Amino acid sequence: MTWRMPAESEPHERTWMAYPSAGYSLGDTAEEQHEARSTWAAVAHAVAEFEPVTVVVDPAEVEQARKYLSGKVDIVEAPLDDAWMRDIGPTFVLSDEGRLGGVDWMFNGWGAQDWAQWDKDSKIGRFVVEQSGAQLIDSPIVNEGGGIAVDGLGTVLVTETVQLDPGRNPDLTKADIEAELARTIGAKHVIWLPRGLTRDQETYGTRGHVDIVAAISSPEWYWSMTSAIRCTPTTPSARRSSSCSKARRTSAAGRGRSFGYPLPKSCATTRDSSTTATSTISWSIVE
Repeated sequence: MTWRMPAESEPHERTWMAYPSAGYSLGDTAEEQHEARSTWAAVAHAVAEFEPVTVVVDPAEVEQARKYLSGKVDIVEAPLDDAWMRDIGPTFVLSDEGRLGGVDWMFNGWGAQDWAQWDKDSKIGRFVVEQSGAQLIDSPIVNEGGGIAVDGLGTVLVTETVQLDPGRNPDLTKADIEAELARTIGAKHVIWLPRGLTRDQETYGTRGHVDIVAAISSPEWYWSMTSAIRCTPTTPSARRSSSCSKARRTSAAGRGRSFGYPLPKSCATTRDSSTTATSTISWSIVE
């Protein structure tokens, strides 16, 4: 069976989220925990105005979650380590016949990082697929939803620091990754960016997720920053981030596509200051 990962802009029927549980996403103080719960609930309720939303909640957090989530939001219970469904959840795909499938990637805490826990989160992909009624598609590679971006026509954006990360897939080559992306999400043309944000290499970073530095705004336009943004007076990447450039690429459909690279004209210069390009997306869309 041939599978295709649709573009995020294509119609879909449900959004899946994971609710924050004990850990850095929830916070330590009562104020931090209230802010986290309120923020996740606000996103769920905003999406629920347009489509059904299911939130996976750790059993220990269900009582609190019900105080913040209205009856418009469906709740299912499953043990969680973290709250980033885009990364721990499955990638939904469609067959040529319109059947819904869900790719269950291996998840190991963004490359087995010492601050991460993933015993519970590594099981969420399969859990969500089973709950959704989709056909399970097992994958042997370590990957996260934030590590891929697609145009829905077969072109996929990835970064060398994620899919080829020694902490993720130490024995795999680009050809191995491309073959698995073709099998699971219908990749016909894989574009490799060398890396993501410099700051994303730090604690709580993903080591270069493409969704922080690149986006596909339409089948004709792909946007990516030319360099990571870690803005301090002495950071080389900040000095390189003073101009914009464009390059021509070819999509899976064989048409020329423009890559635009929007970059900041200036960066903060205080000793401890830094900037981030975008917020991390914490939900997964059912196509």
